[in-house]
Amino acid sequence: MSVVAVMDLGRRPYGETLGLMRSLCRRRADGEPGSDLLLLVEHDPVVTMGRATRSSSLPFPPALLEARGIPVFEVERGGDVTLHAPGQLVGYPVLDLGGWRRDLHWYLRQLEEVLIRALDRLGIPAARNPGKTGVWTEDRGRKIASIGIHVKQWVTMHGFALNVTTDLSLFDLIVPCGIPDVTMTSVTRERPELEDPWGAARDSVVAAFGEVFGVESGGP
Repeated sequence: MSVVAVMDLGRRPYGETLGLMRSLCRRRADGEPGSDLLLLVEHDPVVTMGRATRSSSLPFPPALLEARGIPVFEVERGGDVTLHAPGQLVGYPVLDLGGWRRDLHWYLRQLEEVLIRALDRLGIPAARNPGKTGVWTEDRGRKIASIGIHVKQWVTMHGFALNVTTDLSLFDLIVPCGIPDVTMTSVTRERPELEDPWGAARDSVVAAFGEVFGVESGGP
């Protein structure tokens, strides 16, 4: 069975993690030997703007956000604006799709399936929302996870963000994913009785990643 190494980075600044991710992706694209990776990380509050970001998605000027201690990054991933914050489990797969399937639509649907299965393990029925990338509660009333990717020479970077214990009021600073009036939710909002939501979410995501991609996923 193929192996995807899981690297828990802990809580790290977004800029530092972005540099690491870009370096790992570049090395894989250049043909350096190495295994496929799943980076798991938690960030301090940060706003990232994907290639499809519209001005209406960022109601507050970047300078105002940065004055509040929330940096703003323009990045190469697809999608609109999103926010990362403590309590959000962020996953950055660095996969060589040349050994998988060179199909970006397939890859996006795979990431959605990982999150849907992980949430099912947590007792949270979840679903896709036709025409919108990401994962919602089963009734499609609340969004719980966002996805935005970039691929260079069929090596993936960026990935998904699952709200676990996130302060959801922070999403009022943006129009999440450019979807007006979207309601964001989290694992603890849906399942407040969970004793260890972070550990349960982390383990569920790793297990679901292994199931969906048909690999053994593990590591320190």
